[in-house]
Amino acid sequence: MELFPEFEESSSDVPPAPLAERMRPSEWKDLLGHVKLVGEGKPLRELIAGPSSFSFILWGPPGSGKTTIARIAARMTGSEFHEISAVNAGVADIRKVISQAQKVWRFSKRRSILFIDEIHRFNKSQQDAVLPHVESGTLRLIGSTTENPSFEVIPALRSRCQIFRLESLTQEDIRSLLERGLADREHGFGKDSLVIESAAIDLIITCANGDARKALNVLEAARDFSCSGEGDPRPVQIKDIEGIIQTVAVLYDKGGTEHYDHASAFQKSLRGSDPDAAIYWLAKMIAGGEAPRFIARRLVVTASEDVGNADPMALVIANAAAEASERLGWPDARIPLAQAVIYVARARKDNSAIVAIDSALGDIQNKGKSFPVPDHLKDTHYSDAKTQYGYGKDYLYPHDHPGHKVKQDYLPTALKGREYVPPEETDKSEDEG
Repeated sequence: MELFPEFEESSSDVPPAPLAERMRPSEWKDLLGHVKLVGEGKPLRELIAGPSSFSFILWGPPGSGKTTIARIAARMTGSEFHEISAVNAGVADIRKVISQAQKVWRFSKRRSILFIDEIHRFNKSQQDAVLPHVESGTLRLIGSTTENPSFEVIPALRSRCQIFRLESLTQEDIRSLLERGLADREHGFGKDSLVIESAAIDLIITCANGDARKALNVLEAARDFSCSGEGDPRPVQIKDIEGIIQTVAVLYDKGGTEHYDHASAFQKSLRGSDPDAAIYWLAKMIAGGEAPRFIARRLVVTASEDVGNADPMALVIANAAAEASERLGWPDARIPLAQAVIYVARARKDNSAIVAIDSALGDIQNKGKSFPVPDHLKDTHYSDAKTQYGYGKDYLYPHDHPGHKVKQDYLPTALKGREYVPPEETDKSEDEG
């Protein structure tokens, strides 16, 4: 007999799960995004359903669906599912799962899946503890990480797992998810008649930055705010969402013309050597939820297209910033990107590379100037090249003429004298010397 029967636990006494957990898909058809990986007949989906205990690591940003994919995989294959977080688990937890997996196979011939969330947080010895059991097929390992596995997962474990990259959900995916949450009467707010203006939804989508969990958490906070006063629920406006997420709405649409207009302003400011404007447009894109990869790509292109050989270090720095931002993600990626933006904006400018290659491509693709290689420049590594075909005849090997430029034609005869690249200023002084 219970001393406090009124506190006896029942299913109705358990607090409801957060909206993000209630709305988590349980079947492939309900999963948003990642069609190239888990769409009908796609690689990851087929491998999961296959007969082997195929192990893999999901690498992607927060809220992109890594845990959901792992749980659907277990459900669709009828596997025993064990989920641990590398934040608070250790080798003892892994051994416990291994023991249970061995028992399940021995008594029911069911396979087991070990899902390790944030696997990059495991140290080497903890990752080593999983290795033999993955290799023997005792269990299928599914790891999730927001960090690049090439840096954070030991090589021996990477070699036993396929790595799949998940992208952030698109704005359309997040919008669909929010609409589901509003309409679903069983798991969402369909029965609560939440009224929220479209501009408020747009701000949630923008600030979610592809993170499904974040979007649903804000929507749930909006519902709580709507119901917090006396009387009927109040409509949720954009200013209410700004108050919830502590972010002012930014005029920026990643999926529309704002996306390209801001990228254009960013590149033109870099090209125009205005570091203040370039930093402003960088900040505007960051505040608007733009992906660091997109910003870094524009930066790298500008470093090559507009700075070029006037300062080759600009491309090195821009590329390093791109790699750093890929590894760091927001918010830390803003720092190396800003560093590179300032350098590229201040650097001397030279667009000869794009002018040269586009001129040559124009001759070939638009003017029909596609000519064969002259015989003296053709490959001569095989025996018949010189003796039978005369290839390489009259070719002058430049190293046999040190200190002098060899006078021979490298362009096709029909293009003799054609200049794509303006001569360097140093050439004149060398010739005069």
